[in-house]
Amino acid sequence: MHPRTTNKPTQTSDDCGISFEFAGVLALDNEYSGFAVLPAHYIAFAERKRARPESTIYHFGRDDVKPLPTQPFTAHVGIDWADTKHDICLQVAGNEQREFDCIAHQVGCIDEWARALHKRFGGTIAIALELTKGPIVYALQKYDFFVLFPINPSTLAKYREAFKPSRAKDDPTDAELALDLLLRHPERFTPLQPQSAAMRTLLSLTEHRRQLVGDKTRLTNRLTNTLKQYYPQALDWFEQRDTILFCDFLARWPTLAQVKRARQASLTAFFHAHNTRRPKVIGARLESIKAAVPLTEDPGVIVPCRLHALVLVEQLRVTLHVIDQFDREIAELAPTLPDYSLFQGLPGAGPHLAPRLLAAFGEDRQRFQAADELQKFSGIAPVTERSGKKSWVHWRWQCPTFLRQTFVEWAGQTINKSFWAGAFYQQQREKGCSHQAAVRALAFKWIRILYRCWKTRTSYDESTYLNALRKRGSPLLNNLTLNPQNT
Repeated sequence: MHPRTTNKPTQTSDDCGISFEFAGVLALDNEYSGFAVLPAHYIAFAERKRARPESTIYHFGRDDVKPLPTQPFTAHVGIDWADTKHDICLQVAGNEQREFDCIAHQVGCIDEWARALHKRFGGTIAIALELTKGPIVYALQKYDFFVLFPINPSTLAKYREAFKPSRAKDDPTDAELALDLLLRHPERFTPLQPQSAAMRTLLSLTEHRRQLVGDKTRLTNRLTNTLKQYYPQALDWFEQRDTILFCDFLARWPTLAQVKRARQASLTAFFHAHNTRRPKVIGARLESIKAAVPLTEDPGVIVPCRLHALVLVEQLRVTLHVIDQFDREIAELAPTLPDYSLFQGLPGAGPHLAPRLLAAFGEDRQRFQAADELQKFSGIAPVTERSGKKSWVHWRWQCPTFLRQTFVEWAGQTINKSFWAGAFYQQQREKGCSHQAAVRALAFKWIRILYRCWKTRTSYDESTYLNALRKRGSPLLNNLTLNPQNT
């Protein structure tokens, strides 16, 4: 069986005339066709070519040679991690015999095992495991004699199924397979090289904050559903339900009967204390409260729903306070990082998305050798599966969800804040793309632009980019001229 061989790519340039590394977009008519880069030229699968060397890795039209590790290791270890214990397979350098062990997930046990290993072998020890972060990774990173090699869990699973079609699985066997992958294919795996403590802190803060925003949305939806059961008027009085004002109002008057018994002076003072001072808004709410008719007077509905609403209110209140605390920590940390200025002024970034974009790119400029690597890693670039006469283009399922979420959410914010981005989005919609497909296409284009800015440490300038579009006679700029409403 002969592997697929691709042609050498030609040099391509962005609309602004800046040369980019080849992005490797498939030469198919899909939602990303016709923008960002010229299509790659593919040789048919059936065409017979010389087999590739073992150390060559093909990346959609570009072949990169990944050099073999030059660092000698005194031993190699494969770890299959778990919640309470870790199975271990060890092979000494120059010896074909393998040893198996199991250690408890306790700080003392891990430390004792690590020090005994170093005392026995000395030198540097390579460890293969299926994680890039987590308790066992953090524990092993303390020791400078360990070099960690993360292995994608899907890679290990497919490797296991190749030799066990029955799908039989055991933890010691998985540890041995991880070790076997590292020994037989060392050129395929890159050692884990953590970024600076400040960058890792920012990444963790932004990711946790986004999870809390999701919790806020879930709590708000649950609270809305509960209020619809017995107290729907409160939803009409407040357009924004994820606020401290809404929480405090429900905590003080959790039922319609209670708020109708409240004096107008008390209600007015409450709104003033929460910075709601417009007489028209307050007057409309007071009139609506006075004229409100209960949805139900059944205590079998009101009593449990009231208690449930109060619980959700307290959870929502805590979540809102914690999000504010995260915002303060991020706002204090992000400006201290050297590359923050590159992302701070981006259209639509703001105080929330700018730190996320900075964390997405990181500070190691050797991490991504070309823009297409980041497009694929983030899950923005599409995937094509071909078999015979069938061809299927779909989005990536195996990718860092938070990273893809960052680029998609920011791209959506640039639609009405960037001149060309809005026109590009409209162009994709006119081609028949859905909203999400058009936003992903926009994110695909933005990544190539940001990658170049990040690589050269050059701040993005909208007017410079538009002038470059005009100079090149870009069809996108022609579309802007034909649609003056975009201006």
